Amino acid sequence: MAPRPRRRRHKKPTSSVAPMVVTLPTDVTPVPLTLSKPGPSIDALGFSSLENNVPGLSQVILQKLNMKSYEEYKLVVDGGTPASGFGFRCLQEMFQKMEDTFKFCAHCRALPSGLSDSKVLRHCKRCRNVYYCGPECQRSDWPAHRKVCQELCLIVVDRLMEWLLVTGDFVLPSGPWPQLTEVVQGWDTWFSMRRLQLDATLDAVLGSHAMTTLWASVGRPRPDLDVLQGSLKRLLTDVLSRPLTLGLGLRALGINVKKIGGSTLHVVGASHVETFLTRPGDYDELGYMFPGHLGLRIIMVGVDVAAGFSESTSSSPLEPGTVQLSGHKGLYHNFWEEQVETGQTAHPDMVVAFHPGFHASPDLMEAWLPTLLLLRDYEIPTLITVYSRQELAASLQILVDLDIHITAYGANPFMSLKPEQVYSNPNKQPVYCSAYYIMFLGSSCQLDKRQLEEKVDGGV
Repeated sequence: MAPRPRRRRHKKPTSSVAPMVVTLPTDVTPVPLTLSKPGPSIDALGFSSLENNVPGLSQVILQKLNMKSYEEYKLVVDGGTPASGFGFRCLQEMFQKMEDTFKFCAHCRALPSGLSDSKVLRHCKRCRNVYYCGPECQRSDWPAHRKVCQELCLIVVDRLMEWLLVTGDFVLPSGPWPQLTEVVQGWDTWFSMRRLQLDATLDAVLGSHAMTTLWASVGRPRPDLDVLQGSLKRLLTDVLSRPLTLGLGLRALGINVKKIGGSTLHVVGASHVETFLTRPGDYDELGYMFPGHLGLRIIMVGVDVAAGFSESTSSSPLEPGTVQLSGHKGLYHNFWEEQVETGQTAHPDMVVAFHPGFHASPDLMEAWLPTLLLLRDYEIPTLITVYSRQELAASLQILVDLDIHITAYGANPFMSLKPEQVYSNPNKQPVYCSAYYIMFLGSSCQLDKRQLEEKVDGGV
């Protein structure tokens, strides 16, 4: 069990917690997925929240997917087989039905089923990403839409181009880094380092049959070459943002990746986003970031971990230079008691949470509280990411109220460059995955006590 939580002191963040600028300095073996107790699902909360902005939208999505309920949708996301006729006869049908799920008036929130016979939803001619039931709604919505229209142009292209990642037709460039790790401080230097290899990869994808088939199936003109190339680069950063953010944490928190037996990283609150379409090779870049490492174990823990994730029965021992992925379905504090405390799983050298979202919902905060207290009391080096400055400020306040010692926070040099649209509120400013990070270690109370003891012992 975790140590008994201390009585919380509530105080405001102080100016002593300052942003920190970090300078960053393979084979993959999947292992079996394990199961644990269920808990609150951020995926379910997100799906049901669609109704708050657009009543009826969740049912439209299920209908277009040929599903009867959210439970059936979740079964597919988890890797299961639904009872109904899920699936599409051809790519054209898939892309058309996917586009249909975005068809509601961005101003009055009317769905096609709620329109009179004389009205039809038409998309914005600039971004082709939001719909209106008529000129009046479009004019009224323009002051809000004009602020995001350009970014929404990128989103609609990325949404279609992402299919090439799903099918495996877009394979990310990979291999040992030709430059010193310390030189690669963000995407600019990463792209410069990978330039020749990346150019060859992008040229191959842009000229492929898969690209031709994709745009022949979506029912809209194929964008210019530079637009497609930009989309592929954004998608690449979206996939690699997580492994390189793990590397950011390892460097900044001083984790020894050359420890005998390898280093263990726990990704807590993992969902289908981190596991559903993740391939072992997606984390090769983390291994290349640390040449000479003695093995990296990455364990995804969360109630929404996809059932099909890393279900290989391979039990090969972890060897130097390998990256090993596995998953555990359940809440982290339960996983700790069942797996870590019993010695079945290695104690983590670092814990990471991508977008935990505990600031947004009392239910999620209640589920996260035991884990946050556990991480604090066991003094586990931890990194979390958030989408925006507002979320950063709210999350910092919660952590400070829990007497958690924040060691650093700031803009993530390896944030995803792919803009994310709020599904049911398309004119809300897009956000970017892992845009900001927070690092913490132990309790501020403990550190204050240690500083006092050091002064006493030193005769100060």
